[in-house]
Amino acid sequence: METDPLAGVTVFVTAARARTFTQAAAQLGLTKSAVGKAVARLEERLGFKLFHRTTRVTTLTTDGEAYLVACTAAIAEIRAAQSALGANPQRLSGRLHIDMPVAFGRRVLLPVLMEIARPHPDLGLTLTFTDATSDLLQDGVDLAIRFGALPDSSDLVARHLVTQQRIICAAPAYLSAYGTPQTLAEVHGHRCIVGTLQGPPLVWWVNGGITQRDEQRFTPPATHRLSDGEAMVTAAVGGLGLAQLPISLVREQINDGRLIQVLPSCSGAGVEVHAVWPRQSHLNPRLRYVIDRLLEHAAQGRLD
Repeated sequence: METDPLAGVTVFVTAARARTFTQAAAQLGLTKSAVGKAVARLEERLGFKLFHRTTRVTTLTTDGEAYLVACTAAIAEIRAAQSALGANPQRLSGRLHIDMPVAFGRRVLLPVLMEIARPHPDLGLTLTFTDATSDLLQDGVDLAIRFGALPDSSDLVARHLVTQQRIICAAPAYLSAYGTPQTLAEVHGHRCIVGTLQGPPLVWWVNGGITQRDEQRFTPPATHRLSDGEAMVTAAVGGLGLAQLPISLVREQINDGRLIQVLPSCSGAGVEVHAVWPRQSHLNPRLRYVIDRLLEHAAQGRLD
């Protein structure tokens, strides 16, 4: 029979905070002997000592201090989950680290996340903006927003948020100087703005094949390589060349004429946007709340 991993944890945490088994016993309604036996069984199961015990004082070992930190965090998460899943959820608290692409994060997600966090003043957000793909587990990221196909991983959970249309565009000044391409083949004679190996894609995905829904890779000239989408938008508006970008990043510039869409017949290919998080954090109430709200906003078209 598998041992209960929580057996003795409450007794250990109470004893660690009380600093004597006598006070811990009084707080728990147990005898001092029962507290001592519960701690001894826990130490035997763990394989290391939790306390230095003398007749007058009880202090934590180095391993005990580390285990107390882990247990305290786990108990806090359990209590938070009970509050969040109960009939009358309390205000969420604690910190959530969200990693997202630069341009999409600043232009689309940041206003939505501020709205999501506002009802919970005790909820702290750590927001990082990067187009490089970070390691969620290694970098301590609770939730990441990712564009494009996701690698297979048993350690991660993903939910689809929205599919963004990608369009090819350029500034009027660029098109005036270099002409407007009428076919993909003509793009090879143009200056183009692409991403980098660790950032936005180096290739374009365009419509092609038998039907308009067929997608194919197209490798444009890599005249300018930029590491984030925000910089690519700025470069395109500045007339450095043609760029393919998600519509949400350039809708404003298209509408006010700073950018002009070209090759519209090739621009229907979409890119999927996912929320991704470590599987071990699946029941974190802060995480669950933010993901649920993001899905609601996505369904309302707020992330398009």
